[in-house]
Amino acid sequence: MSTTFPTGAAPLPEVLPPIRRRGRVRTFIRRHPTIVVGGALLGVMVFIAIFAPWLGTTDPTAIAPAKRIRDPSALYWFGTDMLGRDIYSRVLYGARISLGVGFAVALIASVVGTAIGAIAGFSRALDAVIMRVMDGLMSIPPILLAIALMALTRASVQNVIIALAVPEFPRVARLIRGIVLSLREQPFVEGAIAAGTRLPRIILRHILPNAFAVLLVQATFTGASAMINEAILSFIGAGTPPTIPSWGNIMAEGRALWQIKPFIVFFPAIFLSVTVLSVNLLGDGLRDALDPRLAKRL
Repeated sequence: MSTTFPTGAAPLPEVLPPIRRRGRVRTFIRRHPTIVVGGALLGVMVFIAIFAPWLGTTDPTAIAPAKRIRDPSALYWFGTDMLGRDIYSRVLYGARISLGVGFAVALIASVVGTAIGAIAGFSRALDAVIMRVMDGLMSIPPILLAIALMALTRASVQNVIIALAVPEFPRVARLIRGIVLSLREQPFVEGAIAAGTRLPRIILRHILPNAFAVLLVQATFTGASAMINEAILSFIGAGTPPTIPSWGNIMAEGRALWQIKPFIVFFPAIFLSVTVLSVNLLGDGLRDALDPRLAKRL
């Protein structure tokens, strides 16, 4: 049985949908190259972090004094440190710590900051008190506040996440507060308030959808900053314990041999730089893509 078509009509070729999809992909790549590059680099780092046990060559914590401070070779791709541990395996496992801390800090700061900013934006009575506390936290450099918080606790990944999240959520709170103040006077929000809708429902139904794009971009920069600060804390001995392989710990252990064995510091520094660069590129690309003014130009 043959398929018939109306007079003057022709069947659409079967390859049209794939062509359209390829055209859309090419257009997206052409318009948003920073998202593509940043997302690809970040995807590689996430892949390395997830599959570190299979990509690594040895146990990153295995000590072999007879093999200490060996140059990069076919057996030890990134060389060994002062205790004979394989730097390549330690760098791979360090991606787990850096990415885990960055994602966790971005998530905690976004959730807590959104809640505080929404309450301050809707409650005129609490606004002044909450924002003065936020201003006080923001007046302290984030890394100094994180060091002070870590001095009060023991070294662990969980405490590092909390210490790095505390200086970040005031910035998110101020951002969300400004959005709430601009949306609070809109008719759809006033109508929801007049109808007796509870504040959590207003935030979920009206505030978050309008603030999601800005919050997503802010989260990327928060995560990148957290990765750098985690490396700083570990480098000065106030971050993750020395038994846990992290890029900051690896660089701290190799600084004494920098002049004669710079590769101990070089490899983790390169991985940290590429990871932070990928997150920043992704954030810049999302900001340009989600900004309606820039979207019109593109």
